[in-house]
This record gives sequence, C-alpha cells and structure tokens, in this order.
Amino acid sequence: MKLTLFTSRESRSYRILHRVWPRAARKGTAWLIPLELIGLVPILTIFSIAQPDMYRSTMWEIGFQHKLNSNPNMVLYAYANYQPLPKIPFIWSQTLTDFNVAISVTSLFFLLAKLISFIMQLWYPVFATFVNCAMVALYVVSTYGQIGPDYADARYPAPAAWYFRQGCDLAKKYGKYRSCQIAQASLFITLYMLVIYVLNLGFSIWAMWPNPLNDVDEEDDQFSTSSDLKERSTWEMQSMKSPMSIRESPFTPRTQAFRTLDRQLPLRQHQSSR
Repeated sequence: MKLTLFTSRESRSYRILHRVWPRAARKGTAWLIPLELIGLVPILTIFSIAQPDMYRSTMWEIGFQHKLNSNPNMVLYAYANYQPLPKIPFIWSQTLTDFNVAISVTSLFFLLAKLISFIMQLWYPVFATFVNCAMVALYVVSTYGQIGPDYADARYPAPAAWYFRQGCDLAKKYGKYRSCQIAQASLFITLYMLVIYVLNLGFSIWAMWPNPLNDVDEEDDQFSTSSDLKERSTWEMQSMKSPMSIRESPFTPRTQAFRTLDRQLPLRQHQSSR
C-alpha cells in the first residue's frame, strides 16, 4: 500500500503553462482590475502634464534657495569653470519625467491586454507573474526617484525631496503651491499603483504554487492520449468505410417506410392483380 502511494505521488508532474487559477486568487485578480483602472487615470494625467518640466526645475530652485538641496545651476558652473559635468540627481532629471510617462502608458497597455485575456480565460498565472514582476520593478524605481535622495552638493544633503519633508508652504510665496501639490500627489498615486501590482503579483505567485488543482497524473495523461488516438483511428476507419456502406444500402429509413406504404395501398394491389 505504501509503495502504491509513493508511486502515485511520483507520477504527478508540475504544470507550468496551462495552470488553473485558485478560486480566491481569480476573484482577487478580478477585483483588482477596476482598482487598477481607478489609479491609472490620475497617474496618466499627472505624469502627462508634468512633462517636460511643469514643476521639476522650480521645485529644485526653491529647495536650493532654502538650502534644502543641491544647486540647479551646477551644470552651468561646471561649464564656466571647465570642470567635469556633475551627475544630476535622479529626482531633478528629465530621465525620471520621461520614465514616469513611459510606465504610465505601459500600465495602460498591460491593463487592456489583461482585461481581454482575463475575459477569454487566457490570462495564465505564468504570464501574470512575469508582467507583475516587471511592473513592480518599474514602479519601485519610479518611487525611489520621486522620493529623491539628493547628495550632489555635500553642503546641502537631502535624503528626500524638501516638499515631502516640510510640506508645500515654502512654495506659496513663489506662486507654485499647486505645482508642489501635484508633485506630492504623483508620489501618492505611484505608491497606490505599486500596492496594486504587488497584490497582483501575490495572487499570481499563489496560482503558480503547487496545488491539487494543477497536479497532472502522467498515467492518466498517457491513458487519455492513447484513448484519443484510438478514437481518432476508429473515426478515420469509419469514414473510409462510409462510401461502401452507402453503396450497399442506397435507401434510407424514409424510403423504406414509403415502400411499405406503397405495398399496402389497395388500388395498386388491384392493378397489379390485373
């Protein structure tokens, strides 16, 4: 008995592609789709209006005026003094702005693809895991960039952007209070999307984890394959014999019934007797 159980366990294999979503994981993924759409609309709007330079340079300049971050004119000073160009902090670079626009458009593309695949039951856990891992990595980079460690100037080190540490009151006298609030909102909505993708990743990893729904018995698989081949061969043999059977019996049950009725008609019986 123990040997039988051991053999049956060994005969089971792991299915990678066509895996069945656990019921709770599938329901959780379905509920996250509208929540993802809710976050995608504002993140597309904020990152689009922030390009190319809605508030980045202004917030950088305001922070330097209060000695809260590096000098935005560091590149000009380097050119003027014939010095090597300094490395611009990621938070104040055009690269971060373009990167945020790119990941928002990518999020929209993957949301539409996921919605269609989910409806057609083609959103397999292996695809979901790969996509969610990539999106989590992208949003982690975006979050890190927006929080913004700025150590370009040793005199004014900044572990985070000043408007996250001190609020937007400093921007009021510059007339940039609303722009500062948009900069704060961009980080909030990025964290929101990051949480959504982390939850999606958790559900997809759960579906990829070995579970009884996706255990494949090799013996049953071989038996089903052989039975399918036998049925196919039987069907082909019957299709080959079908023309001969039609020639041997060229009448149908309906014609047989009409012939029977024809023999029972009294008028025709009388004519045949004559």
